[in-house]
Amino acid sequence: MKFLVETSARHAHVSQADLETLFGKGYQLTFRKALSQPGQFASNEKITVSGPRGQLQVTILGPARKSTQVELSMTEARQLGLSAPVRESGDTAGSAGCKLTGPEGEIELKEGVIVAKRHIHMTPEEAEQMGVRDQQVVSVRLDTPNRSLVFGDTVVRANPTYALSMHIDTDESNAACAAGEVYGEIVR
Repeated sequence: MKFLVETSARHAHVSQADLETLFGKGYQLTFRKALSQPGQFASNEKITVSGPRGQLQVTILGPARKSTQVELSMTEARQLGLSAPVRESGDTAGSAGCKLTGPEGEIELKEGVIVAKRHIHMTPEEAEQMGVRDQQVVSVRLDTPNRSLVFGDTVVRANPTYALSMHIDTDESNAACAAGEVYGEIVR
């Protein structure tokens, strides 16, 4: 069973309290475009992420979350001078910190910067069809015209609310020349 492989560029998820610190009291994210996962969207809002060696602009994804985190590629983390661990989204304990700057304020994150572990979103029914289970680690083959490869260490994330797709970061996408519409398949 093949599934779409999407490149997840650098972005931030922010709590409502942090959003208000960065953009002003009562501020709400504004919709720019829908993402593949139901209810998720890229907002028009951007913030500056600063580390010891530089800064980058990142888009905030909505809706607001329980806690604030920044997801970068390993290359971007190194450019900023941050030692960001490879983790699943939400697993930020003991991760790198940074400064976030918006038009109305700044936040010093003590932790929250990660390199997102590549993963496949799917429903439990799709997981059963593919013979995998939630949190299982699998390998996925991407067939691209010039750089087909197999990504190991890919986490299955099965939930009834998910839409079937794999997410890789920009470093991984570039390694596979994964431009345009690219599909992957779990390999045994």
